[in-house]
Amino acid sequence: MTQEFLGNSQFQISNQLVSASCPSNIALIKYWGKYENQIPANPSISYTLNHCRTNTTMEFFAGEDFSVQTFLAGNEEKKFAEKIEKYFKNIEPYLPWILKGKYIIKTENTFPHSSGIASSASGFGAIAKCLMNLDEIFSIKEGFQSLSLTETKSLREPQADNHQPSTINQKASFLARLGSGSACRSLYEGLVVWGKTEEVEGSSDLFAVQYPNDEIHPIFKNFNDWVLLIHEGQKSVSSTVGHGLMNTNPYADRRFQEAHENFTKLKTILSSGDMEGFIKLVEHEALTLHAMMMMSEPAFILMKTGTLEVINKIWEFRKITGLALFFTLDAGANVHLLFPNDIDNDRITDFIKTELIPLTQKGGVVKDVMRF
Repeated sequence: MTQEFLGNSQFQISNQLVSASCPSNIALIKYWGKYENQIPANPSISYTLNHCRTNTTMEFFAGEDFSVQTFLAGNEEKKFAEKIEKYFKNIEPYLPWILKGKYIIKTENTFPHSSGIASSASGFGAIAKCLMNLDEIFSIKEGFQSLSLTETKSLREPQADNHQPSTINQKASFLARLGSGSACRSLYEGLVVWGKTEEVEGSSDLFAVQYPNDEIHPIFKNFNDWVLLIHEGQKSVSSTVGHGLMNTNPYADRRFQEAHENFTKLKTILSSGDMEGFIKLVEHEALTLHAMMMMSEPAFILMKTGTLEVINKIWEFRKITGLALFFTLDAGANVHLLFPNDIDNDRITDFIKTELIPLTQKGGVVKDVMRF
């Protein structure tokens, strides 16, 4: 149990309604494989998105029997409610008041379900923010008043200068991790690191931290992420199952070592503005993620024919034009197209519209930008 985040045993609960919004993120160095209590087997780094978000309201009824009722886009989700009840019970040591009432949680995503955008990351990030807002209201602190909701607004809407992690954000990241590992990275803007690595001061397996903004070349701070919806249905193998299969994967240890090695490479790339090196590393990480799936026992493949067609067309386009259009993949078939905002942007977007979008399942694409 993590002592630094244990909750205050002195609290006073009341009926409350809080809300929070949290973006999703896309990993560049991938997290795949974990230990007990959501501890990552290797460090990861992600870009936080801007438009793809989960908006959540949480109504707390003090003194009622503990229960959770959840609604996604207006539809009741009983299985998710069971998952949240289990999650709340697991984090009680950190929020001692959490089982002292009833919850009605209403959530909506600004992006399609099963679109290759991590809704668990944004979803648990938003829930963790709501819980921290309630904790600030309920906690009785010696010598000063609890912070009000308006004073904790940085949890709901990032402020102009939130590049230094506050204790509140850090605990929110810690709590989000216990719900969904990658959710801990969604609590910050820009490039975010989760997992202990010597390359990033203050990095931890317990919560995410921002990558130092002053160590990032400007070329990497103005990026698009367009997600091609190659397959819009449920994945054949869940991420939870996929992570578990790394326990018996014969190549797992080498993969975990490589992730550390890639952090060393990425640190130099980010500071120097080496776009060619960035593209090579990011695409290699994406393909390695799926290679680990194919080498699991049992093996599984989440890419579709359209995924491979898109990748080959990107490689051909880049070879012909030299333009910085490249890809990454999550644990699914859909393709994240990454490209900077620059003078050649129109040429890239025209190619995407004419050559790549026709390869999607229903012409679907989600357009976003990296958030700084």
